[in-house]
Amino acid sequence: MNKKENGWTNRLGRKAAARRLMLQYIASLLGFVVVLALAAVVGISVCLRFTWQADNIIYILLKTIEYNLVWVSGFLCIVGWTIITYNFIAKPLRYLDEVVDAAESLIHEREEPVRLSEAMRDVENELNLVREKALRNAMIAREAEQRKNDLIVYLAHDLKTPLTSVIGYLTLIRDEPQISPELRERYTGIALDKAQRLEELINEFFDITRFNLTTLVLEPERRNLSRMLEQIIDEFRPVFAEKELSIRTSIVPDVEILCDPDKLERVFDNLIRNAVSYSYERTEIYFSMVKQIEDRVEISIWNRGKTIPQEKLEHIFEQFFRLDSSRSTATGGAGLGLAIAKEIVELHGGTIRAESAKESVVFTVVLPAGQRPGLPSDD
Repeated sequence: MNKKENGWTNRLGRKAAARRLMLQYIASLLGFVVVLALAAVVGISVCLRFTWQADNIIYILLKTIEYNLVWVSGFLCIVGWTIITYNFIAKPLRYLDEVVDAAESLIHEREEPVRLSEAMRDVENELNLVREKALRNAMIAREAEQRKNDLIVYLAHDLKTPLTSVIGYLTLIRDEPQISPELRERYTGIALDKAQRLEELINEFFDITRFNLTTLVLEPERRNLSRMLEQIIDEFRPVFAEKELSIRTSIVPDVEILCDPDKLERVFDNLIRNAVSYSYERTEIYFSMVKQIEDRVEISIWNRGKTIPQEKLEHIFEQFFRLDSSRSTATGGAGLGLAIAKEIVELHGGTIRAESAKESVVFTVVLPAGQRPGLPSDD
């Protein structure tokens, strides 16, 4: 059952409870009137079986009631109506007190489930769903915060290494004016590599800040997705060669979609980098794009690598999650790439999923070809 159907079910349950309470109230009033009438009939029948003396106090009382039957009946009806109405008004107030107490327990994030009266079973189930969702969200937030804090510690530590190297090699160049051109070139190259790594680490800090403080907004335009993907793959060929990886592609030509090209390029850039980082050496990466029915395109990136356990696949798109927490930031990244990719894909009205089995990993992105990004679909 999806969220919309569940909401309708809860509303119908509350309406049914209200109708049930109203029917009970009306039935109680009718029952009281019937009992009162039966009691009068039975009382009269019993009284007629006796011979009463004129001075008998009970006879006098019964005669008084007989002469004022309308007033006595009205008084009894008012008393009965007051008692029944008070009971049915007090009952919802008792239920309201239960709901207020349950809401307080939700605020304090208690582990015990909410318990209400039997008549409030539907409300109890709904509150427990809210409680479970709140506890789950709180746990996810705590885990994300802890991962972010750990990552910042790793990044701060890793900043020292390239910075120390840059300072060290530049100091050698400054302090040794007679250094050979070959050695000067070597030291300069190492310092440049370390400075570039330092820039990457600083950019990861900026990614963390942007991801937490800003909301992604799409700027859609019509773009040839086939050419975009081919261009991204061509830009990665030196990386494939450096890692001794090969790339095989199968891309349907001339597929156009409405998208934000800059942000969508970041999605596939992140996915390809992820495949490169976690591929076995001298293996093949397979990149494919096919056109599906209903104007949707499916892009898959497959690589040979260590199988990802199911429990990690369930968290792989969470921010600051890293497959291998023991990896340094030099190889593991900030743990934001897949989280950002998921957000961008969903803003385009698409889906992204990850699968892993038998030492292979595949990421699949499904995008609508005609739907305007950032708007909900019609289905």
